[in-house]
Amino acid sequence: MAFGKGHHLHLIDGSAFIFRAYHALPPLTRKSDGLPIGAVSGFCNMLQKYVEDASGADAPTHAAVIFDYSGKSFRNEIYDQYKANRPPAPEDLVPQFPLTRDATRAFNVACHEIEGFEADDIIATLAVQGREAGGRVTIISSDKDLMQLVGGGVEMLDAMKNRRIDRDGVVEKFGVLPERVVDVQALAGDSVDNVPGAPGIGIKTAALLINEYGDLETLLERAGEIKQPKRRETLIDKADQIRMSRDLVQLKEDMDLPFSLDDLEVQDPDPEVLLPFLAEMEFRTLSKRIADKMGVEAPIMPETPASVGGEAADTPDLPPIDPEKYEHVSDAKSLQRWIDLAHKRGYIAVDTETTSLDEMQAELVGISLCVEPGDACYIPLIHKDGASDDLFGSDKLADGQMSPDEALTMLKPIFEDPAILKIGQNMKYDAKIFARNGVNITPIDDTMLMSYALFSGIHNHGMDALSDRYLNHTPIPIKSLLGTGKSAITFDRVPVDEAVKYAAEDADITLRLWQIFKPQLHQAKVTTVYETLERPLVPVLAQMEMSGITVDRDTLSRMSNAFAQKMAGLEAEIHELAGRSFNVGSPKQLGEILFDEMALEGGKKGKTGAYATGADVLEDLASEGHDLPARVLDWRQLSKLKSTYTDALQDHINPETGRVHTSYVQTGASTGRLASTDPNLQNIPVRTEEGRRIREAFVAPKGKTLVSLDYSQIELRILAHVAGIDTMKQAFRDGLDIHAMTASEMFDVPLDEMTPDIRRRAKAINFGVIYGISGFGLGRNLRIPRSEAQAFIDAYFERYPGIRAYMDETVAFAKEHGHVQTLFGRKIHTPEIAAKGPRAGFARRAAINAPIQGTAADVIRRAMIRMPDAIADLPAKMLLQVHDELLFEVEDGATDQLIETARQIMEGAAHPAVHIDVPLIVDAGTGTNWAEAH
Repeated sequence: MAFGKGHHLHLIDGSAFIFRAYHALPPLTRKSDGLPIGAVSGFCNMLQKYVEDASGADAPTHAAVIFDYSGKSFRNEIYDQYKANRPPAPEDLVPQFPLTRDATRAFNVACHEIEGFEADDIIATLAVQGREAGGRVTIISSDKDLMQLVGGGVEMLDAMKNRRIDRDGVVEKFGVLPERVVDVQALAGDSVDNVPGAPGIGIKTAALLINEYGDLETLLERAGEIKQPKRRETLIDKADQIRMSRDLVQLKEDMDLPFSLDDLEVQDPDPEVLLPFLAEMEFRTLSKRIADKMGVEAPIMPETPASVGGEAADTPDLPPIDPEKYEHVSDAKSLQRWIDLAHKRGYIAVDTETTSLDEMQAELVGISLCVEPGDACYIPLIHKDGASDDLFGSDKLADGQMSPDEALTMLKPIFEDPAILKIGQNMKYDAKIFARNGVNITPIDDTMLMSYALFSGIHNHGMDALSDRYLNHTPIPIKSLLGTGKSAITFDRVPVDEAVKYAAEDADITLRLWQIFKPQLHQAKVTTVYETLERPLVPVLAQMEMSGITVDRDTLSRMSNAFAQKMAGLEAEIHELAGRSFNVGSPKQLGEILFDEMALEGGKKGKTGAYATGADVLEDLASEGHDLPARVLDWRQLSKLKSTYTDALQDHINPETGRVHTSYVQTGASTGRLASTDPNLQNIPVRTEEGRRIREAFVAPKGKTLVSLDYSQIELRILAHVAGIDTMKQAFRDGLDIHAMTASEMFDVPLDEMTPDIRRRAKAINFGVIYGISGFGLGRNLRIPRSEAQAFIDAYFERYPGIRAYMDETVAFAKEHGHVQTLFGRKIHTPEIAAKGPRAGFARRAAINAPIQGTAADVIRRAMIRMPDAIADLPAKMLLQVHDELLFEVEDGATDQLIETARQIMEGAAHPAVHIDVPLIVDAGTGTNWAEAH
């Protein structure tokens, strides 16, 4: 039967599927020959999910996957710079392009591409044919260029977000109806495809113009009527360029195709074709799942399936996620069944729902559990009854809940049972919530940290992102339950039935991720990293965060007032230098003062038309002797200190403890460095007097002292070791001033004739080299010409050739393996290492620095993990970690013993796992406040 009314055509944007699959998964290679297959694996899973989900009223009768043909299209004849800025495809993706075509045909889905045209043109032609034939068309893509086709039986489906895009959706995106999208795009241009458009006119302005004048041609014909001079001139002067841009973005809807709609009729996959292809790719899990559904035997494959980073990896066969099937536990009898299952399994996934993200003040609202994929429950505890006319709802508890005391009394034995593993996502948060409720949850596994150990540098490690990537499932969004803005509610106001679906799904997803990640740790050779550097740090950080540190509110208040007065004085000075008053905090007004009124050189305008006045711009101007930008820099520094620290820290003082409780993020940096949030205590400036003074507000309670222990130049010591710089290593062994020694070596100046300026330059180079500093960057830091700075760097590498060799070898290793490693085996993936353009330099510098900074981070993690046992008998506790420093609070009289014990732990933290040729030295200080101690 010919395609027509009652038929439904699905047109899949194959290129979007490929790139989505490539970026969603870690690097995968076929074990038998090392062929990259990560994108093919993701593509097949997405295609399989599409085939399975396409049912009911939305099921297609006809379908095709449409690909871009490699090479140029007819648009390059219109404009030779079309898509000229696009970087080439990643090297490991290129050989996978033909395999995705093979995969599509293996699934028995029509697959087409045509030389000289883009996939969008083929999709456009087929969509128009389908619409004119009276059928329904769904374009499975989120590509904005395809939105010009929507309407009259044609819609789009963003499969990744499961969101349909109709005519209203197009208006929401472009501000115009689909038939005018081309006109808007012609004006706005497209930087990705290098479509020039009309300079200075964006989507919103373009939509306003098209809606006012009706269409592009009318607008261009009447451009002389435009009131805004610049806009009028652009439309008149660039009319030909705008029309050319319209030709570039207009999809071709009348291609002469070598196939018909009838050729796209949906066919069932042939197991004798599909399964051999999957076996050839060594996709064991997918083969088994599809074979089971087809009722045939799965093909026999090599013992070792596809690999992650060169080692075997596989994923379990998991049932669908269905929130409707989760259990609402409301009584002891029901909960006991889950406790019995935990004993039987020996593990259980756990998650908490609370009233706040602040673990020190949040109330426990409910607990979710999961014992196997698809089998999860939620135990609501303090949900409120929503039946009330009150804007905030009733405070009466909803029906069908257990009391918190009863539930925790029953769960405490299994949560503290050493024979039952508790699995969570970000278990530090849950551990603190349980600790505040009298439960010490142990032992644990953490899927967030497993992902971090496996895929650091590839993607983030939040549950929603992991679920999307590794389970191909988008979890219920929390915003759909809590709302946003002023109308947002806390989780205890969420109806119990809805809470069950959301909370139990979290536990279900967590267990699934654990089943995927746990075996991969061994396969990727990062088990030791997870077991010795990540997991054991969780209870240490939790205890530090719960301890907090005393902050003196009066000291902060006095500093805020002093900063405000100093800022007022600087404002007066700035206004005098400018010759008039203006808002010093306004970049736009500042730019006008500097570059229009004062006519200083170096002014550059951004897309908004305002001058750039960032710190780099002002520093360059200040280095040229201009006073006004120098004073503005001083003002900005004080403003930041006041708003970020002396004002904001007062709001972070816990009303119950009187202390500030930061939260540490283990997965915040790919190198292993911890990040501090809410508040961030790691970025308090220490190079300025005002910044150092802020630490005076962090105080020891009466009868106690703060003790700071700080690794001395640990990254330089590690650099000397990994780069094999014998002179540096010997200098560290002899306890010499490494910066003076470097200056003496480089500039041929005897140590006894060393000047502070020469030493300062050597210090800047020593530390700059670790971060891959350029001649431009060093020149800015030292306030010297770029050529002179580059000469210093060249001399440095000439004097220490081992450092250049280390850098080159590290980059080469990253390009070959897709990651670099610390001395302790932590893998930091480098997906951008083969990038071109500006990204290449950043990726290279990051790859060079990562093993050094990462090793330093690993050393202090090892020290922190050992510290609680080492100081258990001392009246002391570890409060803060700030990069290479640990801060303790200790009773008076025990400081010397603490310093001796803690220093021994820190200086020996690398052993026995790693031998470093250079001694690690720890400096110690004490005081009544942090500034004194440091």
